[in-house]
Amino acid sequence: MTDELSREQLPIPDRPYDGPVYEDAKDPDAKFPPIEPLRPPAGAPNVLIVLLDDVGFGASSAFGGPCSTPTAERLAAGGLKLSRFHTTALCAPTRQALLTGRNHHTVGMGVITELATSAPGYSSIRPKS
Repeated sequence: MTDELSREQLPIPDRPYDGPVYEDAKDPDAKFPPIEPLRPPAGAPNVLIVLLDDVGFGASSAFGGPCSTPTAERLAAGGLKLSRFHTTALCAPTRQALLTGRNHHTVGMGVITELATSAPGYSSIRPKS
């Protein structure tokens, strides 16, 4: 299944269902295609996204903050300390950046929605671009 999927648009759109619509899922004639897992193509890179909502740079215990992050501490103790990252430290901009894969200002979410203004990057309206 995954070989025939187009990966030009992310997230990958759901396949349309063009079968009959049943009023009752218990109907003996109700048959649906199985759910097939989405697998990456051969040679695809491993990507790890760590999303921490409403968190700034210094919150993690691995960086001296009050939030216990034992796995990050263990990685840091072994020499892996990821420090080149961007933070929005607010929920709505963080989510918008994750949903779009773009900087939160470029998608109009420079602040939480309640503080939106007409200033570029702060309207809380995702631009058509």
